[in-house]
Amino acid sequence: MEKQSPPSTEPLIELSVSRVVEDSNTDTRIVVLARTDGGPDNFMVWVGASEGESIRRALDTSVTPRPMSHDLIKNFGEHFGVKTERVVLTDVKSSTYFATVYLENKGVTRTIDARPSDAIALALRCHAPIYVTQDVWRRRSGQNLDSWLAKLETKNIGAQEV
Repeated sequence: MEKQSPPSTEPLIELSVSRVVEDSNTDTRIVVLARTDGGPDNFMVWVGASEGESIRRALDTSVTPRPMSHDLIKNFGEHFGVKTERVVLTDVKSSTYFATVYLENKGVTRTIDARPSDAIALALRCHAPIYVTQDVWRRRSGQNLDSWLAKLETKNIGAQEV
């Protein structure tokens, strides 16, 4: 669904995907995003196993025998001259994050609402930057998740890497 976002007065925080970690307790994946400016703390988004696998494949630049959904979307964009400009994590409600994909075609920018997992997977494939708003950064769930994540990664040593 297309929507127009009001212009933000605060600068966005650019993020890069650091890694994808398996949470064996819930059979989900945690996408760990780091600030590109070297700032402290991480931003984490819990996603489903298949969504996490898609992001991991994009990080590793793995090629599948047939195009996956995010590859198909990227290919459509390239074929029709639509550029994925950027992805922005725009809101959080009841511990659920929301994202917007910014697309450009012939000088016109449009926005599309997306799940963060889909937006991140697409951004990685299109080499588009990933941002989070200042407000969402401040409201990210759990301020001490970095120590919890370190324990989880230690627990998974010897397990299959995601």
